[in-house]
Amino acid sequence: VLITGETGTGKELVARAIHEGSKRAQNAMEKLNCAAVPHDLIESELFGHEAGAFTGAVRARRGKFERANGSTLFLDEVGDMPGPMQGKLLRVLQEGEIERVGGSQTIKIDVRIVAATNRDLVADVNAGRFRADLYDRLNVVPLHVPPLRARRDDIAVLVGAFLPAACKANDRAAKGLTPAALNLLTRHSFPGNVRELKNLVER
Repeated sequence: VLITGETGTGKELVARAIHEGSKRAQNAMEKLNCAAVPHDLIESELFGHEAGAFTGAVRARRGKFERANGSTLFLDEVGDMPGPMQGKLLRVLQEGEIERVGGSQTIKIDVRIVAATNRDLVADVNAGRFRADLYDRLNVVPLHVPPLRARRDDIAVLVGAFLPAACKANDRAAKGLTPAALNLLTRHSFPGNVRELKNLVER
């Protein structure tokens, strides 16, 4: 599944809903933000490593793929994945197997990939920044998440989801927002951002 949309539109919420509604829901969803991990560490994060594979690798470590075996791996900001890793990810998707960094043993995996990006991957493919064959592998079921300004009917539903956590964080009880407060939120000029709505509910 490939989820696209502007920053903050709730792509991870969609990924979690897909996982929690699947037969894999009994296992925890693993996630990796491809933009947040240094390029020289992303291979180890995904595939794991053997002891002594590089400086600081004092013991063997399972990567995200192994931990997500039988479950879902959410690759956030997949459009920011470095070029060499794109080829390695493609091989995993084709073969259904990995090797840890510094290892020689082939490990079979059964992982559902849900990827997300705020980039225009078609433009990146045309510009040579993203592999066309990897895009085809990821884009089996495309889902576009519109910005919040284009789906104002969702605001009340999202507020209902965010309010209990906000009240718990502030250590006070509340049953909900007044109609006037909800009306103000619905009319608010959001740039498209679910995260901004969550912050407003907490404030």
